[in-house]
Amino acid sequence: MDIKYNLKPVSERRTQAFIPEGNLGFGSLRTDHMFMMDYSDGEWRDPRIVPYGPFEMAPGAMSLHYGQSIFEGAKAFMHQDGEIYTFRLNKNAERMNRSADIVCIPNLPEEMQLAAINALIDVDRLWFPQQDGACLYIRPFIFATEDRLSVSPSQKYTFCVIMSPSGAYYATGVNNAIRLLISKKFHRAVAGGTGASKAAGNYAASLRAGKAAAEYGAAQVLYLDASNTQIEEVGAMNHFHVLKDGTVIIPSFTDTILQSITSKSMLELGHLLGCEVRQETVKLDKFIADIESGDIVEAGGFGTAAVVSAVGSYIFEDGRIVTVGDGKVGPFTQRIYKLYTDLQKGNSPAPEGWVKQVPRLAK
Repeated sequence: MDIKYNLKPVSERRTQAFIPEGNLGFGSLRTDHMFMMDYSDGEWRDPRIVPYGPFEMAPGAMSLHYGQSIFEGAKAFMHQDGEIYTFRLNKNAERMNRSADIVCIPNLPEEMQLAAINALIDVDRLWFPQQDGACLYIRPFIFATEDRLSVSPSQKYTFCVIMSPSGAYYATGVNNAIRLLISKKFHRAVAGGTGASKAAGNYAASLRAGKAAAEYGAAQVLYLDASNTQIEEVGAMNHFHVLKDGTVIIPSFTDTILQSITSKSMLELGHLLGCEVRQETVKLDKFIADIESGDIVEAGGFGTAAVVSAVGSYIFEDGRIVTVGDGKVGPFTQRIYKLYTDLQKGNSPAPEGWVKQVPRLAK
């Protein structure tokens, strides 16, 4: 892929390492540039890196009217050698194309996605925040751009990658457990829908549920299936719980659950955790009963942004509260978080192919 570089003048872009003052927060800052590529006449074309800035887009662009838009979220980390490394980025590229299939967007070859992201990181590598626990958060996305108001798949699209120098998703880190609202009113997805994709509309639909959770003093919603009998997801994360023997349970993936790369990684890391990690259908009634009996000792969510979020309690819409263990972050959750972040940061050897150094390409 022949990428065109239309960079800011040196005088207008970062020329020294980024040393932030105070906590960065998550997702607010932007680097100097973004990657763009367009789709028309049946092919992806014109790959380019340009200054970060507004798009030119027709008011009739189909993504604005019919929500034909998908995205991904990944992270890059600086290791002790001073180089930047991506973590399982190929899995994000695979998932982007699965999302594309679900909402009728043409696939973008994985090697093109990876080349685009690596090139952008290389150009803006000085934006990596020199701060403990920080990362470059990577946001690739595709949206429909054809100016047409009939309801059908667009014939034109833009692929874009932007980056955000970020700190921890939760300012308090993994040290504080959150509360979840178990809702039988709000549902994230139904069978046959778009739940298994990172479609933008899925997240718009979650905002109302998130507001309802806040009214109960909860950080997020624990979504159930349409029958209100099975556990599915936690807000924008996959759910998990830990049995008293240390076994980690993740709800089985269906077409209503987005397959978290963190969850899929955990399923491969049981040997390093020293416990079994498996998937199964999780019935709500049994889940609550097992918390109350002490058979379930910890619970939480897996996701790219937060990595691991411990859940200390659940609240029902009638006000009933169920506390997991002592309501605090447990040792298994702490072990999971440390293992995963050590792999990401290069403090522990990762499985073959999980960590890739970003090549130095820019001239």
